Amino acid sequence: MNRDLIVLGSMNVDFVVRVTRRPAVGETVQGTEFSIFPGGKGANQAVAAAKLGGNVAMAGRIGDDVFSKVVLDSLSSAGAGKELIATTQDVPTGSAFITVDDTGDNSIIVVPGANGYCSTADVDSLKPHLERAKVLMLQLEIPLETVEYAVKVARQCGTQVMLDPAPPVVLSRELLSGIDVLTPNEHEASFLTGRRVVDVESAKLAASDLLAAGARAVVIKLGASGLVYAEGGRFGSIPGYRVQAVDTTAAGDAFAGGLAVALCEGKSLEEACRFANAVGALAVTRKGAQPSMPERGEVEALLQG
Repeated sequence: MNRDLIVLGSMNVDFVVRVTRRPAVGETVQGTEFSIFPGGKGANQAVAAAKLGGNVAMAGRIGDDVFSKVVLDSLSSAGAGKELIATTQDVPTGSAFITVDDTGDNSIIVVPGANGYCSTADVDSLKPHLERAKVLMLQLEIPLETVEYAVKVARQCGTQVMLDPAPPVVLSRELLSGIDVLTPNEHEASFLTGRRVVDVESAKLAASDLLAAGARAVVIKLGASGLVYAEGGRFGSIPGYRVQAVDTTAAGDAFAGGLAVALCEGKSLEEACRFANAVGALAVTRKGAQPSMPERGEVEALLQG
């Protein structure tokens, strides 16, 4: 089956503890709730895109343990393709341990597991599919070498490349020059540029830096403050929605999925950002990563309202 969108990245199981406040170093606090959710930035983005009506397939590696079923069932339920997923024997599925406080803010520890085995050979196996895809979505929860190689192969195939640079690492100019749309949040943009990003104006400066470093377009997510986008010599900003945040865990992944679907549909960068902004806003009003991803109708209602 031909897919418009391929997501190559991490698949995790999220173990989520809710607390009144997150503990300081050496401190023990009592949790108020515990849940297990399917997660991983790659799988989150694939589920987000699928629930929005995107023709998407997930690619990457899971382990041969019991938790892999949690991930696969969620992808199936959302309508994301699983035909490009490989299993690594005798290795656990990736996992994330997440603490969420009463404000909706979170702290996360990620154990890569099978995600760490996603290789350049896996990318080679994707090439026939990339030749027919419109967009390849990438993150940084699989080995950087694999991401770099995937960018090269996608460019050879004429496929548009989106990179969510999380968790942030130093990115080479060669890698950045292969990125069509780079989507850091304010913390990642600060790391990548060495510039403190705290508002729209500082985000525009950081976006300019990233364009100069090679990226073709940049979208910097500013949480409740919205976003800044830049493409060529054009800059713009879109304010955030006023919503009651319950859990911000997968807001950036929801945004990425929305952005990719909109770009696959031929929307301009500005139009895609407006659509993705609404997707991210709805996601923070619910608990969990993948369960929080909104349906297409909800997003369109928010945009029209």
